[in-house]
Amino acid sequence: MPKKIAFIRPKAWPLANIKAAEALRAQFPDYDFEIIDIEELVRADMFLLVINTLWTGLTYGRDMLTGNKKFKDAFWRTPFIFNAVKDLLSKRLAASEYVFTFQMQSLFDCSLPDIPHFIYTDHTHLANLYYPEFNVKKLYPKRWLALEYQVYKNATKIFVRSTNIQKSLIEQYGQPSDKVTCVYAGNNVDTDSLQTEGKSYAGKNILFVGIDWERKGGPQLIEAFKIILAKHPDATLTIAGASPNLQMKNCKTLGKIPPAELNSQYESATLFCLPTWAEPFGIAYLEAMQARLPIIGTNVGAVPDFLQNGWNGFLVEPGDVQGIANGIIKLFDDPELCRTFGERNFNLIKERYSWQAVGQKFHTSISKHLR
Repeated sequence: MPKKIAFIRPKAWPLANIKAAEALRAQFPDYDFEIIDIEELVRADMFLLVINTLWTGLTYGRDMLTGNKKFKDAFWRTPFIFNAVKDLLSKRLAASEYVFTFQMQSLFDCSLPDIPHFIYTDHTHLANLYYPEFNVKKLYPKRWLALEYQVYKNATKIFVRSTNIQKSLIEQYGQPSDKVTCVYAGNNVDTDSLQTEGKSYAGKNILFVGIDWERKGGPQLIEAFKIILAKHPDATLTIAGASPNLQMKNCKTLGKIPPAELNSQYESATLFCLPTWAEPFGIAYLEAMQARLPIIGTNVGAVPDFLQNGWNGFLVEPGDVQGIANGIIKLFDDPELCRTFGERNFNLIKERYSWQAVGQKFHTSISKHLR
C-alpha cells in the first residue's frame, strides 16, 4: 500500500487552505494525498456538537454576554472540543500508513505518535498582544494557552507566513528558533487575468478591500479621504468586501463581490490602501501588489514583511489619519512614483509570494525529516 500524506485543515475556506494543499501535493507527487476537514468531522457528530455547545456556554458564557468573545470562535476553543478532535483524528488516521501529517492553523493538536508532523499558520493567540489597542479581556484563559502550547510542542516543524508570528512562537511560546521557519504565503489572484503591464496611474482611484470594516481601518480611511478631497476633488474611493453605510461624495461601496469582479477593481485602481489595526497576514495586499498597485498599510502584523516605507508604498502607524492622507496625496501627485512602487510590488510577488515558492520551501524542510 502506498504511503499517504494527511493534510488537515479546519475547513476548505479560506482559499489559502486550498492553495496550500495544492502547493504541498505538487511537491510530493509520489504519495497519496488525503484532505481532512475538521469541521466536517465535528458536524457529523450531533452528540459532540450539543455537548460542546454546553461547554462553550459554561466556559465562556460571561465573556460572550459582555462581548469579549464570539460564540463561533469560543466554540472551537474549549478543552472538550480540543480533546474530542484529537480523539476523532487519532481514530481516523490510525487505519492508514502516513509518511507525514500536515495541518493548517494551530487550533488543534493533529500530531500522531512517531510520525513527522508539520504546522502552517498565520497566527498565534498571544501575538494579539503585539497589536496596539488590543483588549486583553479578549485573551483566552491559561488553560487554553496550555493546549495551544501543546500543539506547537508536538510539531516537528512550524511554518509561518510572517516574521511577526515567527517572533511570537520563539519569544512568547519558547519554541526553538530552528523549529520555526517563515515561508510566507502565496498570492490567491489568478495572475493571467490581471492585465496591468503598461498600466496608467493618471487616475485617482483608491481601492479598499476588506470585510471587517472597523478592524481593517475603514473609518480612518474615510477621515483621510475627506482631507484628500480638499487637495484632489476628483479622487474616488472604492470599497470592496465591507458594506458600511456611507453617504459621501466620490465614494462607492460594492460589498462582497466575486473574484472576477474583484480582479477588475484591482486593475482599474490607482493605489491600494488598507490601514488595518490588526493583520495576521493580509492576502488583499498581495492581490493589490500582483496588480502592480502601490500600497499604503500600517505598521502591524505581517505588513512590514512586504511593505517597506518609501520603497514600494507608505507604511503608517495605525490610526494615523493624516499619515494615510499624506501618502495618498503624494502618490496622486506623482504617477511615476506610483509606477515605480507598482513594479517593485509585482516583482516582489513573483520572487517571494507565490504558492510554488512556498511549496518548494515546504519540500526542502519536510524532506529532511522523512525516513
